[in-house]
Amino acid sequence: MSVTDGRQAFPAPAKLNLDLRITGRREDGYHNIESIFCLIDLQDTVYLKPRNDGKIILHNPVDGMPQEADLSYRAASLLQKYARTPAGVEIWLDKKIPTGAGLGGGSSDAATVLLVLNRWWQCGLTQRQLIELGATLGADVPFFIFGKNAFASGIGEKLIGMDIPKQWYVIVKPPVHVSTAKIFTHECLTRDSASSIMPTFQNLQPFRNDMQAVVFKEYPEVWKAYSELSRYGFALMTGSGACVFTACQDRNSAYNIYRQVSDLYEAYLAEGLSKHPLLSV
Repeated sequence: MSVTDGRQAFPAPAKLNLDLRITGRREDGYHNIESIFCLIDLQDTVYLKPRNDGKIILHNPVDGMPQEADLSYRAASLLQKYARTPAGVEIWLDKKIPTGAGLGGGSSDAATVLLVLNRWWQCGLTQRQLIELGATLGADVPFFIFGKNAFASGIGEKLIGMDIPKQWYVIVKPPVHVSTAKIFTHECLTRDSASSIMPTFQNLQPFRNDMQAVVFKEYPEVWKAYSELSRYGFALMTGSGACVFTACQDRNSAYNIYRQVSDLYEAYLAEGLSKHPLLSV
């Protein structure tokens, strides 16, 4: 955390889905999933500056969208009614996590806003209450509030901490934006994977992503990137895409792969984290 011109900087890390299975469709139209969520050190920075006039101002919405549509703005607006102080804030987003990539950047930004403003505004909400609030914003938000690597179920709001071996990841972003809604409503999507009885990192091997085949069919650019990365090891898509990744046991191995694929694609070299950086603040 640092201070710049009255603004304070807070981290918002990305995530990878090391395993993702869809176990059913709910009556409300959402899907039940089971997934291993892993934090990585690729991160956005969320700058916050308190106001005492009740105004929420997002200075640079992502992709030029109206500020009211941005998850960070919506998170602050949602939390405002719980505030016990004059609740206002200015928000700036320094984006390093690519959007539409399956890395959870927007959800992570929103979670950071909720975590910080819960303290600043003296809302007094518990982690469980913040998770429930975050779930109304998006299925990935609860994980970032939980703040530790986890096995997720439900729509992503039921979280159990999971030990994940220390790994480095090479992530490739093909030049395409995948529509999550399009994938979840696709007629060919697998929706009947069996639920895990004893979910552990080892028991869920070999990992898979139930959305991967449909994304490959609809977005050949993702298939092409996956095929390239598969030359160097086991590759998998994260979330609903578009990013694909491979895991390595040490940084040197990951860096050697990164050097090869970064000549062809937008690529990232990331270290796995055991907890959210805000847990150390």
